[in-house]
Amino acid sequence: MFAIVRTGGKQYRVAAGDKIVVEKLDGEAGSSVTLSDVLLAGEGSELKATDGLTVSAEIVAQAKAEKVIVFKKRRRHNYRRKNGHRQQHTILKITAIGAQEEKKKAAPKAKKADAEAAAPATEA
Repeated sequence: MFAIVRTGGKQYRVAAGDKIVVEKLDGEAGSSVTLSDVLLAGEGSELKATDGLTVSAEIVAQAKAEKVIVFKKRRRHNYRRKNGHRQQHTILKITAIGAQEEKKKAAPKAKKADAEAAAPATEA
């Protein structure tokens, strides 16, 4: 089974056992995370409804990406600036797909017939 999830403004196709690198998420290595923004799910060529569908994942590590060099220059103005940046990201291992989110259900409403039977009969 696979699912398309959205996190950090990007979309990822995941299956159980996959490792993905996403934008930084809160949590320590070893803790579990639930991705509830599931856009699509399916198995083979069949697609399934995603109402209440979640993806469970485990944080493998909090890491940094490769360094990106930012160099600015304006010629003939003696202007040079050099900066480096390392984006923080989280490495996730997908543990399960398809765990339904538990929704609290309201108490069922009593039917008219039940309500009439429970109420005492008053005849004039």
